[in-house]
Amino acid sequence: MSIILFDNIQRNRLWPLTQTKAVAALRMGILTMVERWELLTGMQVFVHTEDYLQNLYGYPDAGEHIWIDASVIPDRALVDVVKSLDRNDCWADENGLIIGKTALSFEEFDAAQSLQYFENIHDHATADRIRYPWEMIHWNDRMLRFDFDVLTHGKTSAAISSTNRCIHPEHIFIESGAVVEYAILNASTGPIYIGKHATIMEGTSIRGPFALGNHSVLKMNSRIYGATTLGPYCMGGGEIKNSIMSGYSNKAHDGYMGDAVIGEWCNWGAGTSNSNLKNTAGVVKVWSEADQTYLPAGYKCGVIMGDYSRTSINASINTGSVIGVSCNVFGEGLLPNIIPDFSWGCKGVKYRMDKALEDINNWKKLKNQSLGEIEKQILITLSSK
Repeated sequence: MSIILFDNIQRNRLWPLTQTKAVAALRMGILTMVERWELLTGMQVFVHTEDYLQNLYGYPDAGEHIWIDASVIPDRALVDVVKSLDRNDCWADENGLIIGKTALSFEEFDAAQSLQYFENIHDHATADRIRYPWEMIHWNDRMLRFDFDVLTHGKTSAAISSTNRCIHPEHIFIESGAVVEYAILNASTGPIYIGKHATIMEGTSIRGPFALGNHSVLKMNSRIYGATTLGPYCMGGGEIKNSIMSGYSNKAHDGYMGDAVIGEWCNWGAGTSNSNLKNTAGVVKVWSEADQTYLPAGYKCGVIMGDYSRTSINASINTGSVIGVSCNVFGEGLLPNIIPDFSWGCKGVKYRMDKALEDINNWKKLKNQSLGEIEKQILITLSSK
């Protein structure tokens, strides 16, 4: 028996982040949804998503499994539910299935009619779900603290070098192989987690909550404010505040990133900055592709950027911007706040597909990886829509 995290029928509201991955693969806090459920339950986790993405994740064996809405934010109470579920029982709220146990064909599962597979439906208090990308920014503080407790429970941090200046070192955890020298680490505002073989260069100042993923780097004199996550194999620099970089992405130079969610394999050119607050100090409205309208995202929201996108040097990103998948972003002055998938520049020119794939592969080579055939087919499918 395994856990299957399924994309619900609202997954497209997380555009552009879910263009190239399942909801279960989104990173918030320190972990992705898949990683979090694996750690919390000790069970193997599979993903049920759109047909064109499914080959990224594989298929479970036939039999009885626990089905969980991938957008649901887990807590200890839901972990207890996992352990106590009887066959054909489920818990649901007004938004639909939260969690249930049943035996059915993986291929026949229909997220739009998910409650039909269960005999006993129990009412549950409204579950917290990620519905829109900017909500990941709002939830990141909570999830950094939650994941920190999960990852460090019963473990001992590596020694903190005496060259560092630390505030509340008991809330700082450094994994093996990490290098941190001559930094200021302030965990009075939230925990600080440094992943395996990560590097924090000298002169860097960090206020928690903060997580630096495995093999990631913060360059000299970086200034980091919580709640911020840099996933694995990222590079950070300059000033970063209340943002998520999913993994394998770079903001290596000076410039400001604030209240942002950045996909994988993205790069910010030197001097790129985003605005996260309107000059009127009013509510920021962000374009929702699924709803075909602008929606309120709070008083602070910077930029949502899809996988494989890049900016030129000194790019100026407007408040509440959305940049699609595989964009090469450049242009004079303040950039448009909607830049569609596969944009070359910001004036309606489309990125030629053969060139886009070649450029993505070039970026992957810089981190000793290459663009796989499944990824290529996903991008080609998206480009043809």
